[in-house]
This record gives sequence, structure tokens and C-alpha cells, in this order.
Amino acid sequence: MEEKVILVNKKDEAIGEEEKIKAHQERKLHRAFSVFLFNKKGETLIQKRAKSKYHLGGLWANTCCSHPRPNRNLKEEAKRRLKEEMGINCNLKEAFSFVYKTKLTNLGKEGKPSSSLAADRVGEHEFDHVFFGRFDGKPKPDKKEVAGWQWIKLPDLKADIKKNSQKYTPWFKIIIKKIKKRKI
Repeated sequence: MEEKVILVNKKDEAIGEEEKIKAHQERKLHRAFSVFLFNKKGETLIQKRAKSKYHLGGLWANTCCSHPRPNRNLKEEAKRRLKEEMGINCNLKEAFSFVYKTKLTNLGKEGKPSSSLAADRVGEHEFDHVFFGRFDGKPKPDKKEVAGWQWIKLPDLKADIKKNSQKYTPWFKIIIKKIKKRKI
């Protein structure tokens, strides 16, 4: 797990580094990435975050998401974390990026923070780079990172997000809305 994040400006230019938890507590803009893998059936691989995550544990998210380490190649960092979290090696292509900011008030099914950090003290403010990849195998997730996974068709996923929004992370819901406007 990365201990420091790269602070950026609105142009995604690096302006410093910060401890990851402090950056989230103070909602400082920092670089992140989100990986979405699709199979030949057009399904996307989603993961249920481990409950031990310091925020939003137990919620569903995209295949892999994290923060690149300072002074490293962004795409290679996304591939590295995909291998560490899901046990998958595959090619990735950056599809788009966006900035979002949110206070993390969605605590998951049990309504409790997933760690000792109070949810009202944690937020997201990320310049998120979204990567797409193709994969048709079976993942081998790290149980410390991932509580579950499934392949799901986008229309079914969008319907479930509409019905059960509280089961999904904030960035994931934003990206899913953006995907409908883009070719996968």
C-alpha cells in the first residue's frame, strides 16, 4: 500500500507529496487511477473492497483503484497495483481522466466506518486517470485488499447502482456514468 500520494494542481501537474491519510483527511487534490477490465462478453470485472480498508471497506468498486507512487510511470503503476490487488497481468490504455471531490459519508451496509478513522474526517479529492483493459481469465485477488469479485454486464450494473447506490464507492458511480458516453 502506498504511504504517500502525489499532490497535483487542476492541470495534473505535480506540486508536492503528502501522507495518504492526511491528504484524504484534508481533501487535498492528488493523483489517482481507476482500472476497468472488460471481457469478450462485454462484462466488467468489479471488486468488493476488503472491510479492512481504512475507508469505504465492504463497498463495490471497479477492478482496481489506487494512487501512483511518486516519480513513477502512471500506466506502469496501474498495472503494478492490478497485479498486486487482483493477480492480473494485462495491457491497459488510458481512456479519460476527471477530477472529483467528495466527503465520504457512505459508510457501507453496516453504517459504521471500516476502521478507526471517523468517516466525517475522510474525503476524496482526486485527479483520477481511468484505464481500460481486456481480460478473460479468473482473477486471483489478495484477500487483504479484496473481499469479493464478479463479472457483470454494464446495463445490469447501472440498474443495480440506481437501485442500491449505497453499495458502491463514489468514484465508481461517477465513472460508470461517464462510460456510457464512451466507447469501451
